[in-house]
Amino acid sequence: MTISKLSLGLAGAALLTATACTEMTDPNNPNRNTQQGAAAGAAIGALIGAAAGDNTEERRRGAVVGAIIGGGIGAIGGAQLDQQEAELRAQMGNNARIVNTGNQLIVTLPQDILFATDSAALTGALQTDLYTLAQSLNSYPNTTVNVIGHTDNVGEASYNLNLSQRRAQAVSSVLINAGVAPSRIRSIGRGEDQPIATNLTPEGRQQNRRVEIVITPNN
Repeated sequence: MTISKLSLGLAGAALLTATACTEMTDPNNPNRNTQQGAAAGAAIGALIGAAAGDNTEERRRGAVVGAIIGGGIGAIGGAQLDQQEAELRAQMGNNARIVNTGNQLIVTLPQDILFATDSAALTGALQTDLYTLAQSLNSYPNTTVNVIGHTDNVGEASYNLNLSQRRAQAVSSVLINAGVAPSRIRSIGRGEDQPIATNLTPEGRQQNRRVEIVITPNN
């Protein structure tokens, strides 16, 4: 009877993972990242739990318990990302591009609005959005934040790298001044090394000039 119950628990964990994997592929599903987190947590928890056992029965029991605990933790993390994404979209409108990968939120702001040409001094255009973002970060304190500056390939690569670093630091400073703990934030300059569009057209270069704020839950 004990083995039967354990097998039933394993089947339930597998069904949860399979269902979540199917539904989280739907881009219109508002709970896709909650389900993705639950599925990933259940799978990892099951593996860890199974590895902890000294015999077959203990491994089965560990897999079931690990899947349940891991699934719950993963679901919480995914739900928080979904909720924070929805709030930021409502608050920041079309000024920012927000991508939810299921593991991170990536908020992209165009450098052409944030900064004047060849300058690392923030203009006033999007500083309100940075303060809105800071409020969101303070509402979800269990995350780390990478602020990453990017440029196009016009000019010397070394100059672009330095400029991207100074711009990332400028954005980080606003977030810190708005109350985000400095220990949560890392400023990174990528220069022209990670384009998201062609540098052969003005439109492409404009897309490449950007600052990304990458929000990662601390699991």
